[in-house]
Amino acid sequence: MGVATAVGTTGWATAAEPTPIGTSDGNARRRGLTHRGVCYTLGAGETPGTAWQPARVRDDVRAIQRELHADSIKVTGDGVQRLTTTAAEAAERGLHIWLEPTLGDQPEQDILDHLAECGRFAERLRRQGAKVDLSVGCEFWLFVPGIVPGAHVLERIANLQNGTFDPVHMQRELRRFIGRAARVGRSVFHGRLSYASAQGDEVDWTLFDIVGLNYYSSFPRRSSYVRELEKYLRWGKPLAITEFGTCTFVGAPEAGGMGWATVDYTKDPPEIIGNPIRSEHTQAVYLLELLDVFESMGLYSAMAFEFITPDQPHRKEIRYDLDLASYGIVKVIKDNPNDPESDWHWKPKESFHALARRYARAATD
Repeated sequence: MGVATAVGTTGWATAAEPTPIGTSDGNARRRGLTHRGVCYTLGAGETPGTAWQPARVRDDVRAIQRELHADSIKVTGDGVQRLTTTAAEAAERGLHIWLEPTLGDQPEQDILDHLAECGRFAERLRRQGAKVDLSVGCEFWLFVPGIVPGAHVLERIANLQNGTFDPVHMQRELRRFIGRAARVGRSVFHGRLSYASAQGDEVDWTLFDIVGLNYYSSFPRRSSYVRELEKYLRWGKPLAITEFGTCTFVGAPEAGGMGWATVDYTKDPPEIIGNPIRSEHTQAVYLLELLDVFESMGLYSAMAFEFITPDQPHRKEIRYDLDLASYGIVKVIKDNPNDPESDWHWKPKESFHALARRYARAATD
């Protein structure tokens, strides 16, 4: 959803203090985005066939650098080893890293301990010369128990949609936990700190160096995007678009961050709901449209959501084509679609090629 060991010496120079980065001033507007990249989500995997594998990570990070031509990667998800191994691989390739631990549905202290361990690793990378920013988390109301009622993410989403929650309590608890996370982040990491907020969240951005926003709006006019995003520049700090993207069907941009809900997971195997029309073109057009807006505003970074969703494979039968509901810019193809443990590979979608052309062009400007 729009949801380790120390690294040895590798020849990086000792990192200096963070250098100033562009905000919304005239110079930033002229040069476009500072960083262009993609979100890379990590987890244990839904099935043995989608379990995390270091070899896949190496291949994917290589493709993100060489084929997508991204200069940045958001390493997010849970599992300290998964996150730090991937961040180290990205650092070896010279990519800018946005490290964002998102352990969910666990006690608050466990989530903060997970953040602290990842933050300490990020600091080691930074001191060795890697380009790394640390996000203390993502949309805490979704992942941290007690902010919104619900035993897990899907229950919390349902309660938000049904209005069965206390908005005052939600904002109070959200601000409280963001404050705790910011203090933990500052205690272990001395580079730039941020948080990936949802649109409409009340965040005290004085706690952070970079304003982070998961952005899924859809407007018919570019001016509407600019007007909405300018509200996040009033803090006088760089604005990072920590997620932006859409699914792979006609009308997906209008569904925003809920495009994934077009799957009925109560059925075995899961089925697509209704009769959506698969459209890689819709996804590609939306991504480029938003990227143009972000470039025109001279924002700090934009991370397309997301590179891959291994548990949503593409199939020719629309009824079972879970890639329709995927935000991934590559599609997963199983060798044996009926075997959960089957090996798989990925193929670029139209959106991958569109972003690759744009990112490559920006790198030579």
